[in-house]
Amino acid sequence: MTPAPSIADLERLAERAFLSLPDGVRARCDTLILRVEEEADDETLAAMQIENPYELTGLYDGVPLTEKSVSDPVPRPDVVWLYRRAILWEWVERGDVTLEQLVTHVVVHEIAHHLGWTDDDIAAIDRWWE
Repeated sequence: MTPAPSIADLERLAERAFLSLPDGVRARCDTLILRVEEEADDETLAAMQIENPYELTGLYDGVPLTEKSVSDPVPRPDVVWLYRRAILWEWVERGDVTLEQLVTHVVVHEIAHHLGWTDDDIAAIDRWWE
């Protein structure tokens, strides 16, 4: 039996997804941090009004670039969180995408939020759930 992909495995896939983005997009993410955790913590789930941690595969935590100002106080770093267990659960449930495709989708989706896109903006070009 093959062990489930680890946090380190997902970190490598997330880094690969990030490096595959166009140079201009990567340049706008110069201070963005990619992190992989087992699952979202209770505080995050409560803030998002999500009961099942398997419903949250990723999260952008920060101030979108479209809302930042040079006069703002020094903020905490912007972070894209990927949640390993939820990603693996969706990957197995879907059965029609590779793990790399799914991780890439989550990374791109959350980076789109960093760039100031809404879920509706993203859905207009990425109908992933269909």
